[in-house]
This record gives sequence, structure tokens and C-alpha cells, in this order.
Amino acid sequence: MLGRRQIREKIVENLYSYRQNPIQYEVLEKNMFSEIEKIYNLYVYQLNFLVALKNLAENQIEIGKKKYIKSANDLNPNQKFVNNRVLGLIEDNSERLNFTSKHQELVWEMHDDLLVKTFQRMTAGKRYQDFMALETHTFEEDQKFIGKLFLRYVAENDDFHDRLEEKEMSWADDFHIANSMVQKTLGFLKLDQPSHTLIKMLKDDQDRSFARKVLWEAINKWDQCEEKIRDRLENWDLERISLMDKIIIVAGITEFDYFKATPSRIIINEYVEISKIYGSEKSHIFINGILDKYAKDTNRLN
Repeated sequence: MLGRRQIREKIVENLYSYRQNPIQYEVLEKNMFSEIEKIYNLYVYQLNFLVALKNLAENQIEIGKKKYIKSANDLNPNQKFVNNRVLGLIEDNSERLNFTSKHQELVWEMHDDLLVKTFQRMTAGKRYQDFMALETHTFEEDQKFIGKLFLRYVAENDDFHDRLEEKEMSWADDFHIANSMVQKTLGFLKLDQPSHTLIKMLKDDQDRSFARKVLWEAINKWDQCEEKIRDRLENWDLERISLMDKIIIVAGITEFDYFKATPSRIIINEYVEISKIYGSEKSHIFINGILDKYAKDTNRLN
């Protein structure tokens, strides 16, 4: 499921959007949940890319078999990649298959330029060649190889990132979230245990209620939150705080005020980590200081 960290990120993103261009709250909330659901599409799109690499490798083997003059490799192709058990589990995952059948825009065409170029880079790489040279390999080795392949040729692939920006604007901002979901999925797979499900975006109505509450209260109590920030500033003016830093602090204060059961250290840590993604180089130090003061002033010492 999407973790609370990622839900908080979407809250911060939508608060920023609202402060830049205020719209009706109902529309804003609808947009937020729509963006959360789009992360699932990206997640499946990335899984489909791994499957498409496997399919392309299988296609290359079939082409070799049909050559008039065959090489030794054509006659006895190395099938360690196409027989990788982790790729097989992803390919056979019933939820991926069902969702993709309803969303053909998430299918990778065999001759897609990005897919072909990535396949060529991958097969020329040392990691791939070392894996293909193994005489035997365990399920754990299959898993480790696909995990590193994903990092190198998807998560760290600038061309892949550019494709996302072209296909769906919000995907570029959510790339790191989907990457984490794919990595978790790869880690969850077990030998001889068919994979039928994928990671859900929201665990339950409690997650949806949490997102809705923080977004709503942060917007409606914005002025009060600004005063709470001002009261805890030392040798600094409220107006000098960047909008993004202010939004992250407001979201943190809102969570302190309305979710008493959540330990203060978790709230602070979560928003400090978010500031490392969206804030400036030193934002996390400043945000940690303000939220820590607020926690102490409100006796949130847990």
C-alpha cells in the first residue's frame, strides 16, 4: 500500500498547488486522490516495462531460430534471462494482467524506441553478461539481478524519466514513489508462490480520511498556523520563509493538532524527510527546529 509518507507528500504537493492557484476545495481534494491513483498506473507501467524486456529477449531468440545461417548461439540460445523466475512471477501476476487489459496505454510496444535502446544497453552491460554466464542461479540471485536491473535501467534511466513527463505530467513527480513500490514488489516475491496481487494505493478508509483531514484543516487554519510559526521564529521573519517550507511546517502542525495518537517524532521525521525532496538544501534543519519547538510547547513529547 502507499505509505503515510507518500500520502503526506501528495498533501504537501496539493497544498502548494492551492497556495499558488486557489480552487474549490472539492476540486482540490478530487485532484489529490486522482493523482494518488495515477501512481498505481505508473507502477504497473514500470512492471510492464520489465515484462516487455523479457518479451523482447524471447522475440530475439525466435528470430535467431528462423535465420537461414544460424550461429552457435542461435542454435543453443542462453535463456537465463527469459527464464528468470522473478520476471516470470511478474509476467503471470493476475492483477497486473487484469489492470493492463483495461488500460492498453500502459502496454509497451515491442518496437518502442526506448524499450529497444534499453534492451541493447542492458544486454551489453557487464551485470547482464555476468548473470548470463552463471551455470546455476538461485531464486535469490534472480531476485537480486532483477532488482539491480530495475535500478539501473528504469529508476536511474534519464530517458525513462523523460518518457514519463511526455506521457503523464504528474508521473515525473511521483517517479520515486513508484520506484519504491516496484522494489517492494520484487522483494515480496517468493519461490513457487504465484503472485496474484499488487501494492494498493490506499490501505483503507482511514488513509483516505487522514489525507482529507490534513488537507482540509491546513487550508482552513492556514492563518492560525502561520501565527504558530511566527511565535517560534528566532531572528527570522515569517515573510522570509519559502512557500514550500511554510507548507511543510503547516502540514506538520496540522497533524500535531488533529492526530494526537501519532507520535511526535514520527510526524517530525516524516516532514523532515519530505523537506529533503521538496525544500532547499537546509530546509530540513529549519523545519526540524520549528516542529520540534511546537511539539515541546504543546507537550507532544511522545
